[in-house]
Amino acid sequence: MKPSLRASALLAIASLATMTAFAQTPAPPPAKSLTPTEATAPAGGSANPETPRPRPRDVTPHGPTPRLPDGHPDLSGVWNGGGPVGDLAQGLAPGETIPLLPAAKVIMEQRQSKDDPEANCLPTGIPRIAPYPWRIVQDPTHIYFLFEGNIHSYRQIFMDGRQHPADPDPTWYGHSIGSWDGDTLVVDTVGFNDKFWFDFRGHPHTEQLHTIEHYTRKDLGTLENKVTIIDPGDYSKPFTLTFTARLRPKEELMEYICQENQQDSQHMKGAAGPPVNP
Repeated sequence: MKPSLRASALLAIASLATMTAFAQTPAPPPAKSLTPTEATAPAGGSANPETPRPRPRDVTPHGPTPRLPDGHPDLSGVWNGGGPVGDLAQGLAPGETIPLLPAAKVIMEQRQSKDDPEANCLPTGIPRIAPYPWRIVQDPTHIYFLFEGNIHSYRQIFMDGRQHPADPDPTWYGHSIGSWDGDTLVVDTVGFNDKFWFDFRGHPHTEQLHTIEHYTRKDLGTLENKVTIIDPGDYSKPFTLTFTARLRPKEELMEYICQENQQDSQHMKGAAGPPVNP
């Protein structure tokens, strides 16, 4: 065989071998999607709560409801969930709708996602919750909800028998008083400002808002929140939503400063609505 033909043949064989080896190389496996128990929102901002941030894998524990020495359920622990994130309607019973008044519907339709207070590092209000863990701390006179998300905010629920003030100053979390109805903690809250949104869709409310929450620890790892929303300024009648929080026994609240290097909200465009993953 002539040298030029031999060289051409060797080149063809080498090329065929390379193509065969490449064809037989298995494709890399797809990236594993993090489940809600493995991830929460990003540490750099809260505008897209569905962007995962790795956290310890936590399996919801099973067992009986723990109790305090006085016999009441012990609600303490680190929880995740328990309120709406993307859409208030997530908590409705099948077949029910949110009784939004026409004027409130106009407000909701005009809202832009970049203006969402929660996406701008402000408190979520009630019953909305950021997609981060939160802790219940319980003592005889107060129950505290400590939130990891946004500004390390907190709620205090007075358990000492006091009543609401006659004219409470409007605040993000309102004035909350609690009592026990059997094994259920009932939290009555008034005195809200009208600044927070109920969800990413922008459901509004007025300062007439009055919430009644019923927290029941169904078992060791499950906390049900059944909340009634009363706001004649924006809704034609009271309505009730149900949400579930799960105990996260391996987690602690992390330091999370939403205002630090927050770069999300200024890039958000379009009408208010739940984030959509690409």
